[in-house]
This record gives sequence, C-alpha cells and structure tokens, in this order.
Amino acid sequence: MWKMSNQSDGNTKPPCLPRNGLVKLASQPNGLSSASITKGTPAVKNRLCQLPPVPALTSPAFPVPTERPLPSLASPLSLAALAGGPCPSSEPLAAGLSSGENPSQAPASPTERQPLAVDEKILNGLFCYFSACEKCVLAQVCKAWRRVLYQPKFWVGLTPVLHAKELYNVLPGGEKEFVNLQGFATRGFDGFCLVGVSDLDICEFIDNYSLSKKGVKSMSLKRSTITDAGLEVMLEQMQGVVRLELSGCNDFTEAGLWSSLNARITSLSVSDCINVADDAIAAISQLLPNLAELSLQAYHVTDTALAYFTAKQGYTTHTLRLHSCWEITNHGVVNMVHSLPNLTSLSLSGCSKVTDDGVELVAENLRKLRSLDLSWCPRITDMALEYIACDLHKLEELVLDRCVRITDTGLSYLSTMSSLRSLYLRWCCQVQDFGLKHLLAMRSLRLLSLADGL
Repeated sequence: MWKMSNQSDGNTKPPCLPRNGLVKLASQPNGLSSASITKGTPAVKNRLCQLPPVPALTSPAFPVPTERPLPSLASPLSLAALAGGPCPSSEPLAAGLSSGENPSQAPASPTERQPLAVDEKILNGLFCYFSACEKCVLAQVCKAWRRVLYQPKFWVGLTPVLHAKELYNVLPGGEKEFVNLQGFATRGFDGFCLVGVSDLDICEFIDNYSLSKKGVKSMSLKRSTITDAGLEVMLEQMQGVVRLELSGCNDFTEAGLWSSLNARITSLSVSDCINVADDAIAAISQLLPNLAELSLQAYHVTDTALAYFTAKQGYTTHTLRLHSCWEITNHGVVNMVHSLPNLTSLSLSGCSKVTDDGVELVAENLRKLRSLDLSWCPRITDMALEYIACDLHKLEELVLDRCVRITDTGLSYLSTMSSLRSLYLRWCCQVQDFGLKHLLAMRSLRLLSLADGL
C-alpha cells in the first residue's frame, strides 16, 4: 500500500504528520509492503498514522454523487491510486448532478457556467492547500480532478520510494509483471529511491519508466544488491542523473566506482558500503571534477584520501560531510583544508580522533563556512569554541551534540558570534543553566536545541 508525506505550513501540524515527515501503512494481505513519498532527503523511520476525513462539500455549487461517496483521506492508497490506476468518471460532477437525478431534468443551456467542482482554475488554487498524501486520494474522485492534480507542479520536491516487492504484479499463472509507472511519468517525478533492488530490478525500472533515460536527475539506492556491472549500466543508461546516493549497498566495489562514475554527477552520497576506502576517494576525485557536494560514511577512509581532491574540486566543492570516519585525524584535516578551501558546509560528525588542533585548522583556513557539525567528537573542548568564535565570522549553524567536554566557559565564547542563528547542544552533559545565560545576548540566534544534558 502507498502513502505520501505531508508538509504543512506554520507550527500547527495535522494529526497524521509524524515528526520526520513520513507516513506508513501496515502491509496488506496482497503481499505489498509499504512505500512512501518523502520530501527532500529520506528519513530514518516511518510511522503509522491516519489522515483526517475530507470535509463534506454541501454547497449547491459543489454537487457530489450520492451513490458513490468521496474516498476518505484516511483510506489506504493502492498502487493503482499512486501510479495512475483507473478512477471514476467525471461526468456526474461535470453535469452538476447527483447520481440519483435524471439528466433530462437538468438545464442544458450551453451558456451555463461550469460547476465550480470541476472548474480547473478554481481547482488549481484549491489543491495547493492539500498535502501530497491527500492529493493522491483526491486524484481518485474523478477524471477532472485527476487531470488537474497530475500536473507536475503539485509534486515538485517529492521523491517516490519504491520497495523491490512492490515493483511487480503477480499474474494468475504465477508469472511476474513489472508495475505500470505511467502515473509517475505524468506527474514528472525526476528522482526516485529504490530499496532492496537488484541489477535486474534496476534494468526493468529503466525499461518501464519513460523518463528514465533523460528525465531522472536523482537516484537513491538503499539496502540493495547492486553490483559493479549494475551500477555501470544504470549510470550509462540514465544520462540525466546528477545526484547519486548509495546506502547499505555492499556488493559493489571501488572498481565499480572507477568504471561507472560520470563527470556530470555533482552530488554524491556513500554510506554504510563496506567496500569503500581510500581508493574510492581517488575515483571520486579523478572522475567527478564538477562535484559540489560529497557525503561520506566510511570506516576505512584514512587521512591520505583527503589529499586526493583536485584543484578544480577546490573551487566547485562547497559541501563535505564526513560521518563516522573513525580513521580521520588532525593530519587529514590539514589535507582537507588545503584541498577544499572554499567549503561553506562541513561535517566531521563522529570523527572521534579530531581534536581542538583540528578545529583550529578549520577555523583559520575555511573562513567561508556557514555550517559546521562537530557532533560526537568527544575530544573537542572549550578551546575549540574559542577558535570558532574568533575566526568563523560567517558561521550560521553550529552542531555540538554529544561533545561531552564542552562547559559553560565555551558558551561564553560563542555568545560573541553575531551571525550564529542555530546552535545544537543536545547531550552536552557539562552545560548548565549558568552557561545558557551567556546566550541571552545573541540577537541573531533563532534556534537553540537542548536535550538531556541539563
């Protein structure tokens, strides 16, 4: 079964929206597992929730068939609903009649105004107020509504998440048939997240999705068994892909990166892939001259790899995230700040061997930084915060979660930063109430996150 994420404005959230922006329905007897449509990058958990029902349309200007009620927004979405299956005809709405009335009794003057319920101008404005999940249900009401709702503008920024078991329909004879993806193509989705897929599944996806060759800009593969050959075929066939994510894919090797990476890729994320080490960084640095964003979670990457970046990448790369790269030390930081001097966003989260000296190198050499993440770096002390406050005058976001050696003294240094807008101090066990008083003078601070440490 299918659900779509909801994104609401303001602080008020409907009861169906969990904190991570995903909704999930339990698996049904037909064997289909859950899928979701996420906004931005995929979240770590889905939650079961129920959507509120559609308000009743009782105005005479909104005639609704009485024998075929509107589907409830709390109803689960079928694969046909999300992928573009059949929907009820729009004639009863277009005629302004309930299903129990005689059409001959209605005025048939061609000069009559079109009913509001199928007026495309009104519907275009009305449907903007519904969540993606609700739009998917409303598209089942009639053909007129579906025609309006299936415009690509209503689905911008959403990424369909397709699980391997949902990519096939089982025919009466026991054979499998790939699902119809025309509904996704109509709405113009340019990014997909495929979960648990194999090389064959990816080839079937390319053959069955009409926009796959040029129209797909972003591909994410999670917990999949893609091999070097499958990765090479995917990037060779899908010529439009510029953003690539590989997470939990343990069957491809560094040789696969050398044979498949293409210079058009500007954003790459690799995490929890056991075969990734220094040679993978060499492939990335040599084959991706236009790389703007790199996210890497690799336990075997060493300081040497951070010296591989080319001079061109020094100008183009603005975001580097090194998550839980346990072998990276201050020597690696030296290589990084000289190779990538134009970084505006840096994460060393979980790089537990980085110390205050490494932070000093960052502060002195990366003056353009606007975001810095030092969470889960247990060797960071108040001295590092002094370096940050003195040199990073453009810094807007600072993440210090689980930096257990930071004290109230460190916060007094941060209180002098006029540009800082977001500060995360969750689980900093030595920060006390007195230290937080230093932050009262920070006029630009808009977000302060605390948890458990106080």
